[in-house]
Amino acid sequence: MQKSVFRPLTTRRLKPEGWLKRQLEIQAEGLSGHLDLIWPDIRESKWIGGDQDGWERVPYWLDGFIPLAFLLDDEGLKRRAERYVDAILDGQAEDGWICPCSLAEREHYDVWPAFLICKVLVLYESCTGDSRIEQAVYRAMKQLLGHIASHTLFNWAAARWYECLIPLWWLYERRPEEWMLQLAALLEAEGIDYEKLYRRFSFERPAGRRYWSQINHVVNTAMALKSRALMARMTGESPDAFALHMYRTVMQHNSMPTGHFTGDECLSGDEPTQGSELCGVAEAMYSYEVLLAESGNGFWADLLEKEAFNCLPATTTADMWAHQYVQMTNQISAQRFPDEAVPFNSNSGEANVFGLEPNYGCCTANLTQAWPKFALSAILESERGLAVSSLVPSRVQVERDGHTICVRVCSDYPFRDEAVLEVSADAPVACEMIVRIPGFAQKAWVDGKPAQPGGWFLLGTGWEGVTRIHVKLQMEAKLIDRPHGAKAVVRGPLVFSLPIRARVTKLEYTRDGVERKAPYCDYQMLPASPWNYAFCSEQFEAVCGEVSAYPFSPEHPPIRLKTKMLPIAWAENEGICAGVPSKIDVLGRPEELLLQPYGCTDLRMTEMPFVKI
Repeated sequence: MQKSVFRPLTTRRLKPEGWLKRQLEIQAEGLSGHLDLIWPDIRESKWIGGDQDGWERVPYWLDGFIPLAFLLDDEGLKRRAERYVDAILDGQAEDGWICPCSLAEREHYDVWPAFLICKVLVLYESCTGDSRIEQAVYRAMKQLLGHIASHTLFNWAAARWYECLIPLWWLYERRPEEWMLQLAALLEAEGIDYEKLYRRFSFERPAGRRYWSQINHVVNTAMALKSRALMARMTGESPDAFALHMYRTVMQHNSMPTGHFTGDECLSGDEPTQGSELCGVAEAMYSYEVLLAESGNGFWADLLEKEAFNCLPATTTADMWAHQYVQMTNQISAQRFPDEAVPFNSNSGEANVFGLEPNYGCCTANLTQAWPKFALSAILESERGLAVSSLVPSRVQVERDGHTICVRVCSDYPFRDEAVLEVSADAPVACEMIVRIPGFAQKAWVDGKPAQPGGWFLLGTGWEGVTRIHVKLQMEAKLIDRPHGAKAVVRGPLVFSLPIRARVTKLEYTRDGVERKAPYCDYQMLPASPWNYAFCSEQFEAVCGEVSAYPFSPEHPPIRLKTKMLPIAWAENEGICAGVPSKIDVLGRPEELLLQPYGCTDLRMTEMPFVKI
């Protein structure tokens, strides 16, 4: 079996610090930390003996709730996670079948949740060392081999077959048996062949019609980026050659300035009002984490940071009590759009609302994994030591040759351009340590020595006592080209937007037995400040503020960019701004305005024309 370049550390050895720890606390204080108390699909799920959803929602939620609980070392959260795991293990059938359905229902049961729940159990074992997990996963995988040999994969399982390789390879590393390789081969044979698909199709959005398909579903796309990286363990192929080709193909016609791709259910083109689904963001982040670990290519860490610092916080409120199904790059309102005005490819008019489960509840559960797994990817383990893959504040303590070595990353990155790495060892210890230099830095220095952006810098191979290493990045704000003659502003991993003040209305109601009650109600946001502007300067002055108790607060962003902009005529319809104007009608003199990080906005304008003055 081909080995990964890096391995994730467990929650027992890695802990977030600084603003990153606070972000996880906010998540625990918000929607993700309360779904089992307020949301019937989790609270009364068939997975724990109830009569509500018995498919993907509990596994989705646990996939993030478990590492959240253990990263924060919160005893109450951990007990609640244990309750669900105990019920799932107790509910496993004698023959190994693990999903909550009757024997008669198995023939027509889409087994995608079986992949997902086994992945969750593996994650739980890494947090707890629970000795029950290995045998439960063994029995579930063995049963699955016989099941799909006679009941071919279909629907979501066919689109997401490679997800099963995550628990399968974990199992194979512990007790390798030939049937496990047979299961991997059968999954690949029965599932969608994304390699062939991406040789033949460009995935340009069909003009003038709505459509829905598994082959260009945005969440499947985000997941499938890692498909060949996972198969590479068995085949020995390049871990990320296909992913690079797939990503570039998708971005050719469906790009966002954040580095993510549009997808209001399915890939949706490059208009800045098309938006992208929150589940797609969470799954793209996880794919980039897998690709980074399997290949060691820092390109995936660059993309991961762009997702984490832009798309993820932009699609939740700062307190994480509400989320959107779809975020827009140019988002002048968050409201229920009337049927005749809906801009989305296949979502309803409420997909843009911040709330409990706008449009569809999958994102309500699945958003939970994004921040905890990002935190777990900040420092990785290699055969020779440790790799600091992101300069976000975090701490790792590991044993090497019988001695303890601790690494702390002290920073406010990405809101600041520097970090201090503090390495302490209780005795002389050999441990190679490297740090990733982000590819979007113009220049970088490690203790005053030049470092190549986009590469890995060797910090040292032996340690004793306490060593402090200063990493400095040069980040320059610049305009980048976007489709339709628009521009956007980026600085390092951060995209900057013109914030729009929001007039917020709480919407409390009950639908289909699900109550929306503040703080977990829906929130309509309408614009309360002008949004119709064009860039007119290429000069951007960084203005730094404190990192507040809510790091991605629209009211108190940690960094802003001061620049001049021109008010222009820009049409809108039912709360949706029209396409980027091709003919610019200037309405006034240049104004000095403050842009702020895309992730620190609820309403925003990001892609705007440039007018030379």
